[in-house]
Amino acid sequence: MKPIHIITLIAFLASIVSIICGLILEVEYAQKLIGFGVLGLFLIVFPLFSYYRWKDKDVKDYMLTKENLDKMRENQREKKI
Repeated sequence: MKPIHIITLIAFLASIVSIICGLILEVEYAQKLIGFGVLGLFLIVFPLFSYYRWKDKDVKDYMLTKENLDKMRENQREKKI
């Protein structure tokens, strides 16, 4: 596995464990555990995952440009026949 994949997985598991511990344990800082878990998911895990998945992709392939719309229409015509 790649290092960024391992870091993302560890951060994801730590965030989930933090949220679950905050929900299960009856301590005075339970809400802080839940909050840090959610912050970890949105500020660490999601950006790392997005970078890892989009690193080698071309954004132009996913934009609605005239060429891509024409390709989609052509594919639709081929599927109907």
